[in-house]
Amino acid sequence: MKYGYFDDKAREYVITRPDTPLPWINYIGCQGYFGILSATGGGYSYYRDARLRRLTRGRYNNVPADFGGRYIYVRDNASGDYWSPSWMPTQSELEDYSCRHGMGYSVISAKRGGIRAATRYFVPLDETLEIWQTTITNERLTPADVSLFSSVEFCLWEANDDATNYQRNLSTGQVEVEDEVIYHKTEYRERRNHFAWFACSEPLAGFDTQRESFLGPWRGWNKPAAVEEGKSRNSIAHGWSPMGSHHVKLTLAPGESRQIIYVLGYHENPNEEKFDPPGSQTVNKKTVKPIIAKYRDVKNVEAAFTALGKHWDNLLGVYQVASPDEHADRMVNIWNAYQCMATFNMSRSASSFETGIGRGLGFRDSNQDLLGFVHMVPSRARERILDLAATQLSSGGAYHQFQPLTKKGNNDIGGDFNDDPHWLIIGVAAYLKETGDFSILDEPVVFDNQPGSEAPLYEHLRRSIQYALDRLGPHGLPLIGRADWNDCLNLNCFSDTPGQSFQTTTSKDGKVAESVFIGALMVLSARELSALAAEVGKGDDAAFYADVAKKMDETVRTAGWDGEWFVRAYDDFGRKIGSKENEEGKIFIESQGFAALAGIGVDDGKARSALDAVRKHLATPHGIVLQQPAYSRYYIEYGEISTYPPGYKENAGIFCHNNPWVIIGEVVLGNGDAAFDYYSRICPSAREGISDVHRLEPYVYAQMIAGRDAPTHGEAKNSWLTGTAAWNYYAITQWIFGIRPEYAGLRVAPVVPERWTGFTASRVFRGVTYDISVKRNGAGNTVSLVVDGKPIDGDIVPPPAKGVKAVKVEAVLG
Repeated sequence: MKYGYFDDKAREYVITRPDTPLPWINYIGCQGYFGILSATGGGYSYYRDARLRRLTRGRYNNVPADFGGRYIYVRDNASGDYWSPSWMPTQSELEDYSCRHGMGYSVISAKRGGIRAATRYFVPLDETLEIWQTTITNERLTPADVSLFSSVEFCLWEANDDATNYQRNLSTGQVEVEDEVIYHKTEYRERRNHFAWFACSEPLAGFDTQRESFLGPWRGWNKPAAVEEGKSRNSIAHGWSPMGSHHVKLTLAPGESRQIIYVLGYHENPNEEKFDPPGSQTVNKKTVKPIIAKYRDVKNVEAAFTALGKHWDNLLGVYQVASPDEHADRMVNIWNAYQCMATFNMSRSASSFETGIGRGLGFRDSNQDLLGFVHMVPSRARERILDLAATQLSSGGAYHQFQPLTKKGNNDIGGDFNDDPHWLIIGVAAYLKETGDFSILDEPVVFDNQPGSEAPLYEHLRRSIQYALDRLGPHGLPLIGRADWNDCLNLNCFSDTPGQSFQTTTSKDGKVAESVFIGALMVLSARELSALAAEVGKGDDAAFYADVAKKMDETVRTAGWDGEWFVRAYDDFGRKIGSKENEEGKIFIESQGFAALAGIGVDDGKARSALDAVRKHLATPHGIVLQQPAYSRYYIEYGEISTYPPGYKENAGIFCHNNPWVIIGEVVLGNGDAAFDYYSRICPSAREGISDVHRLEPYVYAQMIAGRDAPTHGEAKNSWLTGTAAWNYYAITQWIFGIRPEYAGLRVAPVVPERWTGFTASRVFRGVTYDISVKRNGAGNTVSLVVDGKPIDGDIVPPPAKGVKAVKVEAVLG
């Protein structure tokens, strides 16, 4: 391929030229400490919260793109030539270059002038630091006298303030340098008890901590004066812009390699032990020095990297598949699962498109993300559920977002996104089916993080449904509030003032505009709560929520039906949206896909008619667009959706997030060929050959692809942090491959393309490994199961006897 290739055995994507159409990134870190790392060394690091605890600076919408990050400069001291192995920031011509993005690490390697430099970046498990493990090799026939300069630019912790409050921040920066370690301690003297540190394993020829001293006047990162002259300034930052740089000099014999280890970290001291000696203003380094010493030792670095690999072996080993399609295998076995863990860790906070400042963790987002990672880290999924429930309001509503550091709701955006509460039920149900851990339902959880408001998690779920029942509109459908899943369908906003937020501005009382989509979602959530209640012996509740689901199902099929497809919503005037009656926006994907997914209209043909309409009106070679026709002008009564140019984002873009709803809907209706066709259209690996069109990473999903109304049809935006990851993983693993956790056991009910002769899979479920082989014996999706040599009735494999750790399942389709 033009820009790289998949190395499936190594679980890496290998980028072979640095000038990718857009920055192609990876994430380092598994818990607590995280970093964004591009193939050219760009990105930044943070601890827990990308807004409140950002260690290094990252500038968005920069020119050139992806400028600023973790840079190493190599200087030939004889000739004065210098370059960056990551290509950026010097953009020097390289003899060869590669970046291998792997599971929680990246290796950037390049050669120039007979000198090769390769750096492996990763975060050790359970540590709040990152390692740059650099190997420099002299491939010349003569000795080489070289200098290495490292560089990072420190953020003054609160990322929004760091980027705006210059009248203060240019006077606050402080550092210490001790034993050749750079300590960034801005605001440590006052309200902070944390600091950053940057260490090197080698003796230093010099250092710098003041950006202007390192770069020189009127210079940028592409030509630092210290590197050009081969001499650090030993500068100490006093205000302005603190940074960290180590200068190491090496003499390498022909063929000789040397390793240099750089370590960037975050550390906290108890408030009462901040300074050493007590009463001084010097950072207490007693507890961080053993950590620094540990990771200056290459043996410990290698051990940490080995442990990281085993960690990913364990996570990815929970579900593995071998099918006739290499793209599906690659995504399921490696990249889609990996992306699901990234969305779990970051939600929608920090990426190439999310600045880490505005969003934190989303209530809807994080509950949906559970579908993609609960099988890999069930204990952390449990923790996430309880954190989410604690931001729920006593009414049953929820804050739309919360900050991961404080775990408190984000008042800037608030709540009243009326789909939010339902996702908590769906997330909890996914957890319970995966683990069988019903004890979580009895966990006392506060509302709105208010002490004294505790109630069992089960009560939180009940209030989620009650919230919807208390907010039904004129047609008996759920009121939409500020928005539903489509944050840009703002039917109560009516904004005509530039700069107003469509999500937080409300001009109507909200008692008319209804969402058919939330109606379909409510059918699913009420059914899940009914089934859950039955499992824990709450028969009355089970019957009540089953009735809620039945009545809403009927309402969606009547008030929500337009003749050939489902209506999307009713506006504040009581008029249909997503109807033949509309001039534009006649049909939307959300209500068609989710109604079929929830089983609405399966028995009376409405679901089949709706999905046929999707194929006729919405499907494109690059995926299914959100609606048609696109809005050609601003509709004040619809809100932000009509502000985008046709074909982009919510205005008839291809939202890869809701394409899986149609995929699952086709599976529900037994159409494996259509389901897999839609899956393949947006599958990143399958799109690798059109990287100049797609532009973003070919190894992870993007939120959206430009629709057919756009001049750049097929171009992707907003990769990595998107619910697309979880929903596509859920669709392919649990519905197309059909290996699905249930309360009673593991369901094996594949709905795969007719041309497939079969597939095999391995699934770890509640501590038992299920080795599954599926063979086709004729058309259709009827499955016959043989479990450990014995035929069973139905398609659910019951749990084995206690102590059994492996089960063999043979399935025949036909």
